Amino acid sequence: MGHMIDEELVVAVEKAVREVAAAEIVPRWRRLAAHEVIEKNGPHDLVTVADREAEIRLTEALTALLPGSVVVGEEAVHADPASYAALAGDAPVWIVDPVDGTRQFVRGEDGFCTLVALAHRGRLLGSWTYAPAREQFATARLGHGARLNGRVLTAGSPPPGAALRVAVSHPDFTDDRQKRALLGLWTEGVAPRACGSAGLEYLAIATGELEATVFSWDKAWDHAAGLLLVTEAGGVQRTVAGEPYRVDSDANALPFSAAGDERTLERILSLLAGAAG
Repeated sequence: MGHMIDEELVVAVEKAVREVAAAEIVPRWRRLAAHEVIEKNGPHDLVTVADREAEIRLTEALTALLPGSVVVGEEAVHADPASYAALAGDAPVWIVDPVDGTRQFVRGEDGFCTLVALAHRGRLLGSWTYAPAREQFATARLGHGARLNGRVLTAGSPPPGAALRVAVSHPDFTDDRQKRALLGLWTEGVAPRACGSAGLEYLAIATGELEATVFSWDKAWDHAAGLLLVTEAGGVQRTVAGEPYRVDSDANALPFSAAGDERTLERILSLLAGAAG
């Protein structure tokens, strides 16, 4: 399929995402019954009926838009872990997180979104981030920039002298080695905080409201859409090993970071490496 997608597909996917969110997600926001919220791997890993129904609908819509494509979705992979391997296959892959920020969604907060990305042989081609409760829709297309509600996004550099605002993996999702690495961010000139929805943290970098993210988990559905959004807005991303994070790998060095500019990324990675020893 080459390395480009056209604007017509970008618009068609946005329409599909909006329709699915309107049908399956928004009507359940702040109206979830207790039996509609399920723990997958403990109290910090939740799924709702909205996640499951939205992913089913998105899978149908996206594969219809691009015949021959496949879907790697968070809920489908939970049911069949082997399906994650499609990311390394030859078919174009839609990477779907139907409700990113499920904890926020369950609590009735507005910090949740639907994430869709299109990749081919590990290369990210398109990105869609929809936060319906905030009326934000961000898109990116490889080589054509990033937009939020139609406005061109530029990540940019932090204000001179200001502390770097960094969203960091929640401690619930880090092992002991990663915790040591992340401690390096608690230093002068850096203002770390626990992250919320990964997709919305990436959007904040693309809009210049956040300088960087640092994540200790690498499942593609959390990161694919946001990473293309950031890089098309002029930002950068790499792992602690100095290599780009790849959506088609299950062996990315962790943690990894995305930032609005190269200087910020280098500082963040240096602090992580120093603390990890």
